Amino acid sequence: MKKNKILVVDDEPKIRMFIRANLEARGYEVIVAEDGNEALEKTSLELPDIVVLDVNMPRMDGIEACRRIREWSDIPIIVLSVRGDEKDKVSALDEGADDYVTNPFGIEDLLARIRVALRRSTAGNPSLPVFSAGDLELDLSKRLVLKNGTVIKLTGTEYELLAYFISNCDKILTHQELLHNVWGPEYGEESEYLRVFIRQLRRKIENDPSNPQFIVTVPRIGYRFVKLQ
Repeated sequence: MKKNKILVVDDEPKIRMFIRANLEARGYEVIVAEDGNEALEKTSLELPDIVVLDVNMPRMDGIEACRRIREWSDIPIIVLSVRGDEKDKVSALDEGADDYVTNPFGIEDLLARIRVALRRSTAGNPSLPVFSAGDLELDLSKRLVLKNGTVIKLTGTEYELLAYFISNCDKILTHQELLHNVWGPEYGEESEYLRVFIRQLRRKIENDPSNPQFIVTVPRIGYRFVKLQ
């Protein structure tokens, strides 16, 4: 059975060794990098299944590395940072991170987030092979999204969020329900995640993101995906 390959990027050798030892003990294949530049090189050469990326690094920080990886890849990215305020989380998510872990962190928490990210990147929904709404089309068996016949590039998390909306078309979905079902049962309070990823989805699938027709906000409750004819 093929092992999942994880790239761990941190300029602190002790942290790299700590994460690597715990991941390898649980059956993952682990490669490491010391900074953002090396992270870009190893991501392109090794094609890991997931990247665990520290923010504060020399030469190129984690946010810039995240942005650069997202230019060509939808590999799940988990950002590690000592800064835990909402502004920093939103900045990382805006640049393409799928998740954000505040350091110091518990290894079991990080492992749970890695498992969730890996499930999102490989999940499918064979019960709904093709879905069409207006000029939007989703082939869930191929994880393919098209708008006006043109393929739209989504990250793994963006895709899973859209697929969950479509699987619950026209239903009002609460913030907590979306977080539980897309990110995992450990999530429920990270409202900034939804704001960032729904903004990103609207930019990609809506004709006018400031006046969305598909993903509609239900004030103080959540969101609803409207199936246009």
